[in-house]
Amino acid sequence: MSDRVETLDLRPIVIFERHDKIFETWNKLQPGETLKIINDHNPKPLWYQFEVEYKGKYQWDYEQKGPKDWIVKIKKI
Repeated sequence: MSDRVETLDLRPIVIFERHDKIFETWNKLQPGETLKIINDHNPKPLWYQFEVEYKGKYQWDYEQKGPKDWIVKIKKI
């Protein structure tokens, strides 16, 4: 298992490209590694997508819940 954290700041990325970038990065991670995303809104729709595609294969933890920035750690298990 690894403690590696890949940080992805989504704020400068155009909205319609964000999920593609997230899953491109996610698919490169090994079990035990974490994707940390920084966003300008609650990424709840992304959580729903993870529930559909990766249920039981990730751990979702909010590090910061707004109001300006939202930071989420998504660990691959």
